[in-house]
Amino acid sequence: MKDVLYLDEVDRAEALMKPQRVEVLRQLAEPHSCTEVAKALGQTPQWVYYHVKRLVDAGLATRVSERRVRGINEGVYQATARSYWLSPRLVGRLGPRRARDALSLGYLLDLMEDVQDDVATIAELAGSPAAPELPSIGVSGEIRVRPDRRQEFLADLQSTLQDLFTRYGGAEGDEFRLAVALYPRLVKETPR
Repeated sequence: MKDVLYLDEVDRAEALMKPQRVEVLRQLAEPHSCTEVAKALGQTPQWVYYHVKRLVDAGLATRVSERRVRGINEGVYQATARSYWLSPRLVGRLGPRRARDALSLGYLLDLMEDVQDDVATIAELAGSPAAPELPSIGVSGEIRVRPDRRQEFLADLQSTLQDLFTRYGGAEGDEFRLAVALYPRLVKETPR
Protein backbone atom coordinates (compact mmCIF):
# COMPACT_ATOMS: atom_id res chain seq x y z
CA MET A 1 0.00 0.00 0.00
CA LYS A 2 1.31 3.44 -0.96
CA ASP A 3 1.32 6.32 1.50
CA VAL A 4 -0.10 8.75 -1.07
CA LEU A 5 -1.77 8.29 -4.44
CA TYR A 6 -1.89 11.48 -6.52
CA LEU A 7 -4.95 11.71 -8.73
CA ASP A 8 -4.61 13.92 -11.78
CA GLU A 9 -7.07 12.12 -14.08
CA VAL A 10 -10.76 13.06 -13.98
CA ASP A 11 -12.01 9.46 -14.31
CA ARG A 12 -10.04 8.29 -11.29
CA ALA A 13 -10.88 11.33 -9.20
CA GLU A 14 -14.60 11.02 -9.92
CA ALA A 15 -14.61 7.71 -8.06
CA LEU A 16 -13.88 9.66 -4.86
CA MET A 17 -16.63 12.21 -5.40
CA LYS A 18 -19.25 10.18 -3.54
CA PRO A 19 -19.11 10.29 0.26
CA GLN A 20 -20.28 6.66 0.37
CA ARG A 21 -17.21 5.56 -1.58
CA VAL A 22 -14.92 7.48 0.75
CA GLU A 23 -16.50 5.61 3.68
CA VAL A 24 -16.00 2.29 1.89
CA LEU A 25 -12.40 3.24 1.14
CA ARG A 26 -11.80 4.07 4.81
CA GLN A 27 -12.98 0.59 5.74
CA LEU A 28 -10.55 -0.83 3.18
CA ALA A 29 -7.53 0.66 4.96
CA GLU A 30 -7.20 -2.95 6.13
CA PRO A 31 -8.15 -5.91 3.92
CA HIS A 32 -11.88 -6.69 4.15
CA SER A 33 -14.57 -8.44 2.19
CA CYS A 34 -17.65 -6.59 0.96
CA THR A 35 -19.67 -8.47 3.58
CA GLU A 36 -17.41 -7.20 6.37
CA VAL A 37 -17.55 -3.63 5.08
CA ALA A 38 -21.33 -3.86 4.69
CA LYS A 39 -21.69 -4.97 8.31
CA ALA A 40 -19.48 -2.11 9.54
CA LEU A 41 -21.43 0.48 7.52
CA GLY A 42 -24.91 -0.97 8.06
CA GLN A 43 -25.38 -1.58 4.33
CA THR A 44 -25.97 -4.58 2.09
CA PRO A 45 -23.02 -6.48 0.58
CA GLN A 46 -24.43 -5.71 -2.90
CA TRP A 47 -24.38 -1.96 -2.17
CA VAL A 48 -20.77 -2.20 -0.96
CA TYR A 49 -19.73 -4.37 -3.93
CA TYR A 50 -21.09 -1.77 -6.35
CA HIS A 51 -18.86 0.91 -4.78
CA VAL A 52 -15.85 -1.40 -4.35
CA LYS A 53 -16.05 -2.33 -8.04
CA ARG A 54 -15.94 1.35 -9.00
CA LEU A 55 -12.97 1.92 -6.65
CA VAL A 56 -11.13 -1.08 -8.12
CA ASP A 57 -11.84 0.11 -11.68
CA ALA A 58 -10.35 3.51 -10.76
CA GLY A 59 -7.24 1.93 -9.19
CA LEU A 60 -8.13 3.21 -5.71
CA ALA A 61 -8.64 -0.28 -4.26
CA THR A 62 -7.44 -3.71 -5.25
CA ARG A 63 -8.46 -7.32 -4.71
CA VAL A 64 -5.76 -8.75 -2.45
CA SER A 65 -7.07 -12.26 -1.87
CA GLU A 66 -10.01 -14.58 -2.08
CA ARG A 67 -11.57 -16.96 0.39
CA ARG A 68 -14.27 -19.58 0.27
CA VAL A 69 -17.31 -18.80 2.43
CA ARG A 70 -20.29 -21.19 2.41
CA GLY A 71 -19.34 -22.52 -1.01
CA ILE A 72 -18.86 -19.09 -2.57
CA ASN A 73 -15.56 -17.38 -3.42
CA GLU A 74 -15.49 -14.04 -1.62
CA GLY A 75 -13.03 -11.31 -2.64
CA VAL A 76 -10.98 -9.45 -0.06
CA TYR A 77 -10.14 -5.88 -1.00
CA GLN A 78 -7.78 -3.19 0.25
CA ALA A 79 -7.25 0.50 -0.53
CA THR A 80 -4.22 1.12 -2.73
CA ALA A 81 -3.04 4.08 -0.62
CA ARG A 82 -3.37 5.54 2.86
CA SER A 83 -4.33 8.94 1.44
CA TYR A 84 -5.35 10.40 -1.89
CA TRP A 85 -4.46 13.82 -3.25
CA LEU A 86 -6.54 15.46 -5.94
CA SER A 87 -4.60 17.62 -8.34
CA PRO A 88 -5.70 21.23 -8.08
CA ARG A 89 -5.81 21.22 -11.88
CA LEU A 90 -8.87 18.95 -11.72
CA VAL A 91 -10.95 21.51 -9.87
CA GLY A 92 -8.93 24.68 -10.33
CA ARG A 93 -9.33 27.77 -12.41
CA LEU A 94 -10.56 27.70 -15.99
CA GLY A 95 -8.27 28.80 -18.78
CA PRO A 96 -4.50 29.23 -18.90
CA ARG A 97 -2.39 30.71 -16.12
CA ARG A 98 -1.82 34.42 -16.33
CA ALA A 99 1.12 36.44 -15.12
CA ARG A 100 0.30 37.48 -11.58
CA ASP A 101 1.68 39.89 -9.06
CA ALA A 102 3.85 38.11 -6.47
CA LEU A 103 1.62 39.63 -3.76
CA SER A 104 -1.60 38.11 -5.19
CA LEU A 105 -3.57 35.05 -4.15
CA GLY A 106 -3.51 33.81 -7.76
CA TYR A 107 0.30 33.67 -7.68
CA LEU A 108 0.14 31.67 -4.43
CA LEU A 109 -2.38 29.23 -5.96
CA ASP A 110 -0.10 28.65 -8.96
CA LEU A 111 2.88 28.12 -6.65
CA MET A 112 0.97 25.61 -4.51
CA GLU A 113 -0.11 23.67 -7.62
CA ASP A 114 3.54 23.39 -8.66
CA VAL A 115 4.62 22.30 -5.16
CA GLN A 116 1.82 19.73 -4.93
CA ASP A 117 2.76 18.27 -8.32
CA ASP A 118 6.42 18.06 -7.28
CA VAL A 119 5.63 16.46 -3.91
CA ALA A 120 3.31 13.94 -5.60
CA THR A 121 6.09 12.98 -8.02
CA ILE A 122 8.50 12.57 -5.10
CA ALA A 123 5.96 10.42 -3.24
CA GLU A 124 5.58 8.21 -6.32
CA LEU A 125 9.37 7.79 -6.57
CA ALA A 126 9.72 7.14 -2.84
CA GLY A 127 7.07 4.42 -3.08
CA SER A 128 9.05 2.28 -5.53
CA PRO A 129 11.14 -0.56 -4.09
CA ALA A 130 14.36 0.69 -5.73
CA ALA A 131 13.87 4.29 -4.59
CA PRO A 132 16.92 6.05 -3.19
CA GLU A 133 16.61 8.05 0.02
CA LEU A 134 15.00 11.31 -1.09
CA PRO A 135 16.12 14.17 1.14
CA SER A 136 13.82 17.08 1.86
CA ILE A 137 13.98 20.13 4.06
CA GLY A 138 10.99 21.88 5.61
CA VAL A 139 10.81 25.15 7.47
CA SER A 140 7.72 26.83 8.81
CA GLY A 141 7.07 29.79 11.07
CA GLU A 142 4.84 32.74 11.69
CA ILE A 143 5.61 36.39 11.08
CA ARG A 144 3.62 39.61 11.13
CA VAL A 145 3.80 42.17 8.34
CA ARG A 146 1.84 45.41 8.35
CA PRO A 147 -0.03 46.12 5.08
CA ASP A 148 2.05 49.24 4.39
CA ARG A 149 5.29 47.19 4.66
CA ARG A 150 4.37 44.18 2.46
CA GLN A 151 6.27 45.44 -0.57
CA GLU A 152 9.31 46.18 1.62
CA PHE A 153 9.07 42.69 3.15
CA LEU A 154 8.89 41.12 -0.33
CA ALA A 155 12.02 43.02 -1.38
CA ASP A 156 13.86 41.85 1.78
CA LEU A 157 12.73 38.26 1.19
CA GLN A 158 13.86 38.36 -2.45
CA SER A 159 17.24 39.77 -1.41
CA THR A 160 17.72 37.08 1.25
CA LEU A 161 16.72 34.33 -1.18
CA GLN A 162 19.01 35.73 -3.87
CA ASP A 163 21.86 35.51 -1.37
CA LEU A 164 21.00 31.84 -0.73
CA PHE A 165 20.72 31.14 -4.47
CA THR A 166 24.14 32.68 -5.01
CA ARG A 167 25.82 30.78 -2.14
CA TYR A 168 24.16 27.41 -2.82
CA GLY A 169 23.53 27.62 -6.56
CA GLY A 170 26.60 25.64 -7.60
CA ALA A 171 26.72 22.44 -9.61
CA GLU A 172 27.49 20.13 -6.66
CA GLY A 173 25.18 18.48 -4.16
CA ASP A 174 21.51 17.50 -4.15
CA GLU A 175 19.27 19.77 -6.20
CA PHE A 176 16.25 21.20 -4.37
CA ARG A 177 13.41 23.44 -5.40
CA LEU A 178 12.74 26.27 -2.95
CA ALA A 179 9.24 27.71 -2.67
CA VAL A 180 8.29 30.28 -0.08
CA ALA A 181 4.65 31.09 0.57
CA LEU A 182 3.16 33.67 2.89
CA TYR A 183 -0.56 33.55 3.44
CA PRO A 184 -2.90 34.92 6.07
CA ARG A 185 -3.20 32.77 9.16
CA LEU A 186 -6.93 32.40 9.64
CA VAL A 187 -8.02 30.95 12.96
CA LYS A 188 -11.19 28.90 12.77
CA GLU A 189 -13.50 29.30 15.72
CA THR A 190 -14.45 26.06 17.39
CA PRO A 191 -18.16 25.61 18.13
CA ARG A 192 -19.08 25.80 21.79
